[in-house]
Amino acid sequence: MGMFAKNITTDQEMKKVESEAISSIIDKTMIITGGITFKGKARIDGVINGNIDGEHLVLSETGRINGDIIVSSFNCYGTIEGNIKTSMLTARKNCSINGKLEAGSLTVESGAAIQGEIKVAVDGLKSTDHDDGVSRD
Repeated sequence: MGMFAKNITTDQEMKKVESEAISSIIDKTMIITGGITFKGKARIDGVINGNIDGEHLVLSETGRINGDIIVSSFNCYGTIEGNIKTSMLTARKNCSINGKLEAGSLTVESGAAIQGEIKVAVDGLKSTDHDDGVSRD
């Protein structure tokens, strides 16, 4: 994608994703053991024991995932034990994430719990050769 003006693009992307209709729902009475692959937008209210590979994922307050996630956007209200790779992650107030996190852009509401290694890609910024993310301006 190359360079982009962070806030504007992220906000526009988020609005686009939020307005998209949910194409599949995993009910809170459901427990799925095994991997899931989906297109479009999926909302998980139940429990998934397995990896998830898809486009736009919404994990609601009742939702729980034990497994790794690779999606283009992830809106997290629930609990996840596993690694996440996504272009856009929004960690909502009561969500709990335990695992390695790689996101193109990350929004964390206060009250969200994230434990584990976090890597946020900063596109288009010239950084020094050090890749350890320690420098704070």
